[in-house]
Amino acid sequence: MSWLKVVETTVTGLGYELVDCERSTHGLLRVYIDRLPDQAYDLPGDLVTVDDCEKVTRQLQYALETIDADYSRLEVSSPGVDRPLKTPAHFARFVGENVEISLKVPFQGRKKYSGVLCTSPDGDAQAIEAGLAWGLLLKSADADKPLSKTAAKKLAKEQAKSGADAQQPTDQVLGFTLDEIREARLVPAVSFKGRSRRDASPAGGTVAGDEAQELGGQKK
Repeated sequence: MSWLKVVETTVTGLGYELVDCERSTHGLLRVYIDRLPDQAYDLPGDLVTVDDCEKVTRQLQYALETIDADYSRLEVSSPGVDRPLKTPAHFARFVGENVEISLKVPFQGRKKYSGVLCTSPDGDAQAIEAGLAWGLLLKSADADKPLSKTAAKKLAKEQAKSGADAQQPTDQVLGFTLDEIREARLVPAVSFKGRSRRDASPAGGTVAGDEAQELGGQKK
């Protein structure tokens, strides 16, 4: 079994989502995890805590030791408020949320677009079924009144249930496939208090860079 498969199996087996995994030439293995909405955890809340990272770190160290994985340091941390979306499952989970994408090839002179993630308006049926084609609900430049966040999310969810037939005269949907984008990330929603939607964590907080390094262990 490959080291990547071991990481994925271990993280998901503990009830977390594997968001991303990076391996540097200097032996650093960095793993990003997130909580799942349908799972129960020791501490309440939607955000990854230090305790979550410690639990995954301990289990990963043991699992990687069994296959003699070649790494010098392990870091386990939260993906942050602007977490990346990489797999079809990631996109399916965050339908109705504000997302920013970066295209590989410019479209209408632009590479970066942001909007509410929704179903694909005109993609290939097989690609849509496989979760490889999606859309961004964009505000029209000549709209008299922009959609509120609640209205935009409601429309995106209606599209997810009924297909691309939901009507919205003041907005347009940009369709794209996962092969066409270089990067996709959640857009942090800042409240009037200046805190992002995913920034209010339980005691312990999310793991910052320095904290994550402290959690890392040396392979023996």
